[in-house]
Amino acid sequence: MSVTENQPASEPIDGEPTDAPGRTVRAAGAVLWRDGPGGPEVAVVHRPRYDDWSLPKGKLDPGELPAHAAAREVAEETGFSCVLSRFLTRVTYAVPAPGGTAPKVVDYFAARANGGAFAPNGEVDELRWLPAAAARELLSYPHDGRVLDAFEELPAELATVLLVRHAKAGKRSEWAGDDVLRPLTEAGQQQRDALHSLLPLFGPVRVYSAPRLRCEQTVAPIAADLGIGIGTEPLFSEEGYLADPAAAVARMLRVAAGTGPALVCSQGGVIPDLVARLADSGALSGRPGLRPGEVASRKGSVWTLSFRRTPVTGNGSAPQLHLVAADYLTDPIP
Repeated sequence: MSVTENQPASEPIDGEPTDAPGRTVRAAGAVLWRDGPGGPEVAVVHRPRYDDWSLPKGKLDPGELPAHAAAREVAEETGFSCVLSRFLTRVTYAVPAPGGTAPKVVDYFAARANGGAFAPNGEVDELRWLPAAAARELLSYPHDGRVLDAFEELPAELATVLLVRHAKAGKRSEWAGDDVLRPLTEAGQQQRDALHSLLPLFGPVRVYSAPRLRCEQTVAPIAADLGIGIGTEPLFSEEGYLADPAAAVARMLRVAAGTGPALVCSQGGVIPDLVARLADSGALSGRPGLRPGEVASRKGSVWTLSFRRTPVTGNGSAPQLHLVAADYLTDPIP
């Protein structure tokens, strides 16, 4: 569900050249945006080392996922903290390497500014907040303009749900007790800790879980950080979902309609069909829906679900929500 763009070698590499010919350079960045008087404004930064205008981005540090790097680079280059939302696109181009060139792959996210202030630093000496059209004119590289195109495909303000499959909890056949009480294994605890590092970047403020200990344990550290309880939702358990899938879909839409991003932990027997039904009803901005067999759901994986609010006119009803983007992270441990 991501888009890969192949671009010519038109931009210098950030920092030092890669240390081996042909080794892929991984990087990440964001379209950082805020509300302006005429609509969303995006941040464009000037890098004096290259005398260019760019979107905030940089190379992944060891052990980082693209989302980590995107948020970190935004903070380092702009001085602003941010809340990530949907994945925008992946850009690939060639950069200098010993003996030739190497591919550079940059993953971009939408990111709402969440406080801070710009100050000139070692990488960036100027930041401008501009409407997307003006930013596109200022940017030095065509592929940055295409990242803005991906950003503008949907409204900047979308409702976000992070749908997580619980971390590893061993085999059901090897657990002698009540399956409801089957806990995370040591490997599952490592996944939980990795999710604890990753998911707050997307700013969840509400946490829900299927009534399974392994599900609750997966999201408990984030709820503890927020100082809130975990909302128990039987419809997101396998037996609850199978009894009434339509009710579970409706419940997910009500969760999405709440204030601020939500985190939901569910099970492997729920997530593929639930995401497929949401995609089919939302039509993903006119693209074909997903079939359950196409929806991956590994333990510890995350679906970032983005919903558009569509006003209902004439009868005073609340806005309807439709799934317009769904992005999958297969494993939180790089």
